[in-house]
Amino acid sequence: MTRPFREQVDEEILDRAAELFAQHGFAQTSLKALAEAVGLSKAGLLHHYPSKEAIHEAALETGRAQARLVLADVARLSPGPERDRRALELLTDVALERAGLVSLALRPITAPDDHADALDAEDVLIHEIFALDPADHGSERLVRVIGALSALAVLSLMANHKGDKTTWRPRIIAICFDALGHFRTGTSSSGSDQLED
Repeated sequence: MTRPFREQVDEEILDRAAELFAQHGFAQTSLKALAEAVGLSKAGLLHHYPSKEAIHEAALETGRAQARLVLADVARLSPGPERDRRALELLTDVALERAGLVSLALRPITAPDDHADALDAEDVLIHEIFALDPADHGSERLVRVIGALSALAVLSLMANHKGDKTTWRPRIIAICFDALGHFRTGTSSSGSDQLED
């Protein structure tokens, strides 16, 4: 069954808006630029969302919702390589389908002064997904998770740019799995059970 047209339009709006917010920051992104990016008039865009702030919050919430879906899926697994691999598979699938959300998620790192506190809830979810202790600020495991997620984000953006998600997906997962310090017996399968919204 296909998703209703309105939901597809909203997803496109949020992903494109997230990309613009990530590139230019919240303050420097205009409603006009947002509307043009999705092929709508300002009035048409405001029909979907009442303000730029509402679009920004909806994009952030979409990222949080995706993280919650990943957490719900991996929570049944004990901490370790199997859970890490599953988390990487799911997060890679999200990143390959929602490049704008990935860009926005990186914004606190690339421009910490612009809405730096907006993703605190996602930080907590990432701690839970990878079974990290939030109080531990300097462990090797934390550094490895940050490295793996950074690689995932950059590589998934490049895969989207190259238009070759299928070839890049197993490589992204394998590289990120290596970054977490796990030995792999081969690369991840090219197919995976993706999350359903």
